Amino acid sequence: MSEVITVIDMDDDDDNNEAEKRVKGNNVANPAAVPDGKAIPWVEKFRPKSLDDVAAHRDIVDTIDKLTSENRLPHLLLYGPPGTGKTSTILAVARKLYGANYHKMILELNASDDRGIDVVRQQIQNFVSTQSFSFGVKPSVKLVLLDEADAMTKDAQFALRRVIEKYTKGTRFTLICNHVNKIIPALQSRCTRFRFAPLDNFHVTERLRYVIEAERLDVSESGLAALVRLCGGDMRKALNILQSTHMASHHITDEAVYLCTGNPMPKDIEQISFWLLNEPFSDSFKRISEIKTRKGLALVDIVREVTMFVFKIKMPSDVRVQLINDLADIEYRMSFGCNDKLQLGLLISSFTQARYALVGAAD
Repeated sequence: MSEVITVIDMDDDDDNNEAEKRVKGNNVANPAAVPDGKAIPWVEKFRPKSLDDVAAHRDIVDTIDKLTSENRLPHLLLYGPPGTGKTSTILAVARKLYGANYHKMILELNASDDRGIDVVRQQIQNFVSTQSFSFGVKPSVKLVLLDEADAMTKDAQFALRRVIEKYTKGTRFTLICNHVNKIIPALQSRCTRFRFAPLDNFHVTERLRYVIEAERLDVSESGLAALVRLCGGDMRKALNILQSTHMASHHITDEAVYLCTGNPMPKDIEQISFWLLNEPFSDSFKRISEIKTRKGLALVDIVREVTMFVFKIKMPSDVRVQLINDLADIEYRMSFGCNDKLQLGLLISSFTQARYALVGAAD
């Protein structure tokens, strides 16, 4: 005999389902339920939405803005180091061209996608061969955005060359890469090239101050200077370090930044350089090994920072050249996983030889 279900039972089930839907909606579907957008990475939260918001490269941005306003946008090749605003610039162009519907008018492929010849012949060609819609007064051309284009195979690039020629009337292609020499000359000649150099300290500082004010962070001037120094002109890296440090410490100082990233502090590098230039081999080896263990420093980071320190101190040119060459060899060997103790011994011996050369030059 089947179980009898009363009307009351059915109403209770419906109420429970409605309650579950409300809970799920509050936790997942409703963006307001996320407190202050804390779950969003700051790299995406503060990505420029328009060309006016792009932090630097105003000459490039103004040129692209003018071409976009006059409906004369060519194929683009944007290249340069990571975190310099290449993708943000072209996405801002897409928003200006298509407004809120820009996702329907662009095909964005990244390095994580398959970049072989089949993608060019199928996915890209299917997108560019369909008729585009106009969302404004001016007729809209579609936009194909190929991020990390230097990861494409040579066959795919040669196939893309033909697709660009065939569908230029209704489609614009934008290639974004870090190494322009990996793009075949046939594609380079069909695009207008813009190089995005690393951001200078002024623009990085201004953008970081904007984020600090928007998030109401407690950041000291020394902490801000450390952020600018460690990012090396990479805005994405600067924001990631700032967010990581904020999660670890409410008051962001230079020490907190260096501890969060694992980089050696400048005072530690000065101390290590003093030992290298003044102490005997055995004492230097013992003290550097001890500070490495105590502070969890990597030898490759020490070598890089010591190299920058060598450029600052005064010494004869021939001694500096030999020392820099030895430091470069050490970093090269460490990239292949050589033993840390052997390379530390080589680092100390290189400075010992440089010290003897300095004494000889003084005499």
